[in-house]
Amino acid sequence: MKKFIVATALVGFGVLVAFPLFSLSYYTMVRTSTPQFCASCHEIKPAVVAWRSSTHTNNAAGVVVDCMDCHLPAPQDTFKFFFAKSYHGLKDVAVHFLSGEYDRKKAREAAYAAFDNNECQKCHRNVLYMPTRRGAMLAHRTVVYARPGYEKKCIDCHYDLVHSERGLVMFRQTRNMPYQAKGLRQL
Repeated sequence: MKKFIVATALVGFGVLVAFPLFSLSYYTMVRTSTPQFCASCHEIKPAVVAWRSSTHTNNAAGVVVDCMDCHLPAPQDTFKFFFAKSYHGLKDVAVHFLSGEYDRKKAREAAYAAFDNNECQKCHRNVLYMPTRRGAMLAHRTVVYARPGYEKKCIDCHYDLVHSERGLVMFRQTRNMPYQAKGLRQL
């Protein structure tokens, strides 16, 4: 009977301690996973402004892709997600406070170098079925089913798709306009 009381007390104590800790960490992760939180850092603000004018925010489908959707592993892989989020957050804070200088170009290149095709394919799962765009479908096939030594990343072709300096909102309906006449580059 004494062992049962001790075990019950330990379980009760564990619940009393674990539940608030879990709730607090979950709340913190949710609150810091928004574009508004990312934009609160002045170093990241230009990237958020560019994202707001991209098709990942403004599109005919009404789908909004947030920062963490592209820059972090899928939340279903809990350990990798929490580790990557914590690592990137602490790294950015350390760069801000310790060095005082944030090299946007260097940070952008490091982000693109670390980018994985799986991040794009979380949303773009149907890149091999584009019946009206055979050339794009074939190009995507060479990326998805790359031969050894010929591996490519999605961003090799779609480099400035989201974080560009163009400052224009390009809706999907207007993307079929002749860009060369307007001096713009087609996405």
